[in-house]
Amino acid sequence: MKEIRDGVKSNKISSSESFSSQPLVLDIEDFKGDFSFDALFGNLVNELLPAFQEEEADSIEGNSNIGGSDSLPNGRSTQIQSNPLFPEVDSLLSMFKSSCSQLVELQKQIDGRLYNLKKDVAAQDSKHRKTLGELEKGVDGLFDSFASLDSRISSVGQTAAKIGDHLQSADSQRETASQTMELIKYLMEFNSSPGDLMELSPLFSDDSRVAEAASIAQKLRSFAEEDVGRQGMTMQTVPGNATASRGLEVAVGNLQEYCNELENRLLSRFDAASQKRELSTMAECAKILSQFNRGTSAMQHYVGLRPMFDVEVMNADTRLVLGDQDSLPSPSNVARALSTLYKEITDAVRKEAATITAVFPSPNDVMSILVQRVMEDRVPKLLEKLLVKPSLVHPPPMGEGGLLLYLRMLAVGYEKTQELAKDLRGVGCGDLDIEGLTESLFLDHKDMYIEYEQASLRQLYKAKIEELLSESQLSGESTGSIGRSKGASISSSHQQISVTVVTEFVRWNEEAISRCTLFSPQPASLAANVKTVFTCLLDQVSQYTTEGLERARDGLTEAAALRERFVLGTSVSRRVAAAAASAAEAAAAAGESSFRSFMVAVQRCGSSVAIVQQYFANSISRLLLPVDGAHAASCEEMATAMSSAEGAAYKGLQQCIETVMAEVERLLSAEQKATDYKSPDDGIVPDHRPTNACIRVVAYLSRVLEAAFTALEGLNKQAFLTELGNRLHKGLSNHWQKYTFNPSGGLRLKRDITEYGDFVRSFNAPTVDEKFESLSILANVFIVAPESLSSLFEGTPSILKDAQRFIQLREDYKSAKLAATLSSLWPSS
Repeated sequence: MKEIRDGVKSNKISSSESFSSQPLVLDIEDFKGDFSFDALFGNLVNELLPAFQEEEADSIEGNSNIGGSDSLPNGRSTQIQSNPLFPEVDSLLSMFKSSCSQLVELQKQIDGRLYNLKKDVAAQDSKHRKTLGELEKGVDGLFDSFASLDSRISSVGQTAAKIGDHLQSADSQRETASQTMELIKYLMEFNSSPGDLMELSPLFSDDSRVAEAASIAQKLRSFAEEDVGRQGMTMQTVPGNATASRGLEVAVGNLQEYCNELENRLLSRFDAASQKRELSTMAECAKILSQFNRGTSAMQHYVGLRPMFDVEVMNADTRLVLGDQDSLPSPSNVARALSTLYKEITDAVRKEAATITAVFPSPNDVMSILVQRVMEDRVPKLLEKLLVKPSLVHPPPMGEGGLLLYLRMLAVGYEKTQELAKDLRGVGCGDLDIEGLTESLFLDHKDMYIEYEQASLRQLYKAKIEELLSESQLSGESTGSIGRSKGASISSSHQQISVTVVTEFVRWNEEAISRCTLFSPQPASLAANVKTVFTCLLDQVSQYTTEGLERARDGLTEAAALRERFVLGTSVSRRVAAAAASAAEAAAAAGESSFRSFMVAVQRCGSSVAIVQQYFANSISRLLLPVDGAHAASCEEMATAMSSAEGAAYKGLQQCIETVMAEVERLLSAEQKATDYKSPDDGIVPDHRPTNACIRVVAYLSRVLEAAFTALEGLNKQAFLTELGNRLHKGLSNHWQKYTFNPSGGLRLKRDITEYGDFVRSFNAPTVDEKFESLSILANVFIVAPESLSSLFEGTPSILKDAQRFIQLREDYKSAKLAATLSSLWPSS
């Protein structure tokens, strides 16, 4: 093994020595391109490093074999001196030093090359700059040459243009001179003798050259008239020239006569071609006629002969829209008929527009004349028969439609005519102000519109009230006697407020507002008209509800009169008293029915006011906003208008309280017995039930106030119930002053007070509840012993005065000498 290792080692050493003996050569080319230091270094050391790796592997293998076989008996291993760990290091160091030397040498070579390149670049740059300077001088010279050339070209062009203008002017002058000579020739022919048109050139009689003849005749006529006018001014300023040239006056007369004859001839040809629908011939004649007064006569002539303006056609329009003269026209039928008629007119105008465009050189002017004729002739004649303005002093009766029929017809006619104007604008009407023309058709009606609207609303209201009154009278005649025989309300025949009627008032007003919006496009005028119309509604609702409440109050007043009629004295027979009691019950039934009727009237009045307020918020207020103060003024008017109804309602509610309290007093007087509060001391268990009078009164109040709870709401309800509660407290207090109480009667009274207090608690009136709680405390004066009275009202000094009055009602007031006791207990009282 040792020999083998030595052999291998000697081989490796020899190989390394042979590598190190060979000189390393580095070339500049090695550093060009994609240079990598790692690759260069690898190429330098890879021939040495594999030999070192093989030797290391062999040494590891040899050490393991020696350790296994050369062990000594005494357990020690043989120590073998190992070779150096990296024997090629000397070769690598030598190689690295050689490489460094070569790299330094290469750097010097590269520095030399760079220096030479810098010198060459500097020389080339200097040469290049010199060349550029020379080129710039050459370019500047070239630009100067171009500018000089452009200036010369421009000068030549201007000269050529001037020459061309002179040539054109000369040609134009030559042409004008030639035409002037011909015109002078023709002018002399027309100036030969008055009325003599036989010696004219063939041009003026040749039908194939009519256009040329018309043009020349118009030129000659214009020149001759201008010359005559100038001569006239000269004669006015220079009197001595009275006999100066008058020759052209003959030419003016002859030219006028010729132009008239030629125009008539062309119009005849135009009419003949129109009947045959020869559009080309019509267009040729129209073009020539346009030279005569700009063709106005031809346009008007064409429009005037249109079939749509025949008298028979206009009469048919009236029959279509108004229908049978014996029947009352319906706005809906008139609207449909107007839509049909206006559509026919629009279609006819559209058809004529196609012909006019193909024939006339200025179709917009012809369309303007055609549409103007429609809006000034055909439409006004129809509207004149459709819109007959009625008298405000003696308006037509509602049976004939009243003023409302006129207003509805006016709205239909205005709306449909505006639609016609819009459609005709779409077809084409030139520069015609068709919108202004349409407005002028209705100007006379719109000036008095708002007065008619007010009068119509008043007429509708009057007719409605008369209708309701008639229905009420018929109903009263059929049911009045039966109702009275059964003790029904005297007010049953009175006309009651109806929310449906108020809704109808609002519907009238909505219709009137829609017409205001139609007739008043400007916000300011619209707001003024809307305010006026809405004020009519406020007046109607105010009057209707106030009168309805007053009628309901009449029922309460009549019921009160019945109650007073049957009040009897004390000394009457039993039979008379029984009859009076029966009549009083009938009066009470009438009062209760009148109370319910008035509450229904108040409820419907509130609903009516709410409808008006909702209508104002939804439809009126937004129309008033554009005008400062209009909204606030209308709100104030609304409050003022409803104040009369509020006054009637307040008076009626006071009467309702009087009616209720009158019946309460009657029931207490009839049902309350002296023994209710002064039961005999017979050992029978006291009755803790409310007295019969209390039961009857509470039952009556529960029944009658049900209508008040339903009809009233908010502050009105609270105020009414509070007032009624206070009156009930006062009435009961005064009622109980008529009776004497023993302890058991005091307990019965306390039970009655509890019953009354439980009922009035539904009023939700804290002040009333407090008063009945005080009554409950006062009732204790009848229950406690005389010596306990002083402690009974400790902490409640406010009821001492009432307590003294109640103590005087005790059965033992005199026997127990309570008067002296009261004086000692409350000396200050």
